[in-house]
Amino acid sequence: MAATVAPFGSWASTVSAEAVAGATLRLGQVVVVGQHLFWTEGRPQEQGRNVIVGAGIGGDVRDLIGAPWNARSRVHEYGGGALAVGAGAVFFSHFDDQRLYRLDPEGEPIALTAAGDRRFADVVVDATRRRLVAVREDHSVEGAEPTNALVSIDLADGAERLLAGGHDFCASPCLSPDGTHLAWLTWDHPDMPWDGSDLWVAAIDTDGALAAPRHVDGGRGVSIFQPAWSPAGDLHFVSDRSGWWNLQRERAGIVEALCPMAAEFGVPQWVFGMSTYGFDGRGRIVCTFIEAGLSRLAVIDEAGLHPIETPFTAIRDIQVGADFAAFFAGSPDTPEALVRLDLQSGQTVQVRTSGKAPDDAASISRAEAITFAGAGDVEAHAFYYAPKNAAFAAPPGERAPLIVIDHGGPTGATNATLRGSIQFWTQRGFALVDVNYGGSTGYGRAYRERLDGRWGIVDVEDSIAAARFLVERGDVDPARIVIRGSSAGGYTTLAALTFHDFFAAGASHYGIGDLEALARDTHKFEARYLDGLVGPWPQAAALYRARSPIHHTERLSSALILFQGAEDRVVPPAQAEAMHAAVKAKGLPVAYVLSAHEQHGFRRAENIRRALEAELYFYGRVLGFEPADRIEPVPIDNLPAPG
Repeated sequence: MAATVAPFGSWASTVSAEAVAGATLRLGQVVVVGQHLFWTEGRPQEQGRNVIVGAGIGGDVRDLIGAPWNARSRVHEYGGGALAVGAGAVFFSHFDDQRLYRLDPEGEPIALTAAGDRRFADVVVDATRRRLVAVREDHSVEGAEPTNALVSIDLADGAERLLAGGHDFCASPCLSPDGTHLAWLTWDHPDMPWDGSDLWVAAIDTDGALAAPRHVDGGRGVSIFQPAWSPAGDLHFVSDRSGWWNLQRERAGIVEALCPMAAEFGVPQWVFGMSTYGFDGRGRIVCTFIEAGLSRLAVIDEAGLHPIETPFTAIRDIQVGADFAAFFAGSPDTPEALVRLDLQSGQTVQVRTSGKAPDDAASISRAEAITFAGAGDVEAHAFYYAPKNAAFAAPPGERAPLIVIDHGGPTGATNATLRGSIQFWTQRGFALVDVNYGGSTGYGRAYRERLDGRWGIVDVEDSIAAARFLVERGDVDPARIVIRGSSAGGYTTLAALTFHDFFAAGASHYGIGDLEALARDTHKFEARYLDGLVGPWPQAAALYRARSPIHHTERLSSALILFQGAEDRVVPPAQAEAMHAAVKAKGLPVAYVLSAHEQHGFRRAENIRRALEAELYFYGRVLGFEPADRIEPVPIDNLPAPG
């Protein structure tokens, strides 16, 4: 059948906003115990509730907690590490009250910790001493900054005991195989964990206390990630002292690098419970690493590194059993899934998929890795997706509109995994470029540090450079380029629209418009983050004001739509509301969509769906095309209603 000729943006697609929102799971943390798997998954169709799921040897999958239980921590606000399994039970942090609960087989959750304004994450089961070890974030002193510490929690009565404190942050407690030592990480303001962190190890006394903590590695300018003990009792960890997050081993007091290479075996610790390696039953390291922006799997033994060939280009949170590994992985042809890899045969099985691939394989737009000259003529990176729909073709001579996507963080990264949220656009006739601007991880510390002191400059210039590269290559229409981003990517979007006359429109999802307000009002984890990205606060107040889009709306010349969660504590709604009011007063087309019951990052299906449809509707109005979808109109200030 011949393709229907229709303008870009107006193509009909089977990838509906409802399907993207309702059928996409947020795969969270995975735990391996023997041959069994346990994991968390956020379900938009259940108002974003995080469910604990288990899979046995035969592959039988079942939910372990029903509504209203919600396994999600709020330590650092971003959480992670909410699940632990051991001592014959499952332990988890319940979102509503942040208490730790115990779940025995075939039982109901029972509160372990007392009620109070305390949060827990990175839970480790110390079965020998009948206790848990966890990171505790204590908010009980009103008006004071919360305190973070390592504590033990008695399994009999829930009594909490301080094990290690004295630092602004701590993470990643891990017990040695014989239970005699504990290793953990700390860092202090103004560093983020990917700027500088420290690895400690201490013996555990007969009464359970930590004795004579010893500093192993780290410090200012060195980031340490994921301490872990081998079955033989050697402490391993990841360090970027060389400029790349590479694996290290301490043996007999001597630290040595394992397989040093220009690749990243670590990731930024935005959430707890992250893992890039583990040990199999033979004592070998099974790991994932990122090389040139793409993930790979390998086994490391005394002979060196041995790659494991898989179709996956994005792999995270690997956990290793005696003869298998489990991890979350995706490829340009498959959505992210929980994958089980047999280490003997190399065969993989998808245990749980995050979403469904489009029915029509001929309409899938696959990521193309591109490099181009970014800010300062430094090589920058992105993934490009061409518009693709087997049922449609554009009129002769028409070039596609381009959406430039900026990921959050900004110390994060995007990848080449098949995602419904991207196919939603490409099947409607949009081109997309997903940018790993300077500051992104996966390309070494020097690339990450390109953003130091230059947030709102390097990220914006790299985003514009990516678009110009595609214009010069002849892929896209230079008059119809829009930019969108979430959180920190939302700030990049607002900065790009404010300080450059390049984009036709933009969409900010819970983005930052006022850096001063963020520095004053944000939560503890990010309270000093901007010291590195912008400058010390409040000494650099003038620079904060100069970089804040809210103070320079007179320079705006593009349409804007803002999306915001009503319960966002990371970037409060006041930021979006102030930006909306300023753009409206300027007389530019602007829309504001506030979603109830959402925090930082939308988790409810109805809000995810509405945001996708509203953004499509907005682009149609300001770029001049008619979407094929039937969409509830979005009120747009300073733009007459259609018809």
